[in-house]
Amino acid sequence: MNAATELKAPLAPAFLDTPTVDDGGAMWRIARDSRTLDLNSSYSYLLWCRDFAGTSVVARDADGSPVGYVTGYIRPDEPQTLVVWQVAVDAAQRGRGVAAAMLDHLAARVAVDDVRWIETTITPDNAASQRLFTSFAERHDVPVEREVLFPGALFPDGHDSEVLFRIGPTV
Repeated sequence: MNAATELKAPLAPAFLDTPTVDDGGAMWRIARDSRTLDLNSSYSYLLWCRDFAGTSVVARDADGSPVGYVTGYIRPDEPQTLVVWQVAVDAAQRGRGVAAAMLDHLAARVAVDDVRWIETTITPDNAASQRLFTSFAERHDVPVEREVLFPGALFPDGHDSEVLFRIGPTV
């Protein structure tokens, strides 16, 4: 994508863009401040912005500062599947449709590469993420399948189970 996409109300004049390594630090801070996401190392966000920028999106405020992001990657063994790794929105921007706009934007961007499925995992207690992905499926009139992908017992640190949401086909 060469040009940023203008967001319509209610977030205007913010825009959606492809992340760069300069955004990695802000993305790490947004994840940290969310208090719900698994926080990865700051290095991983920089690396993500370098290696997976094409399958990720950042929302910017009027000054160009990141206020949200979606990170994703194409599954190597399933090139028609985008895996959404994290969705995060700055607390001051929540409830304005930023996450939904980013997800729709990213889905449209990767669809040109024949991506037809979206996968993500969500813990059972994360109602906001469940609503986000369920409403995405409803907006695009596609089914969503759910199944436990990683039971909590697999995690060495007491992590909750991760439920796989498989959405599609989107086209």
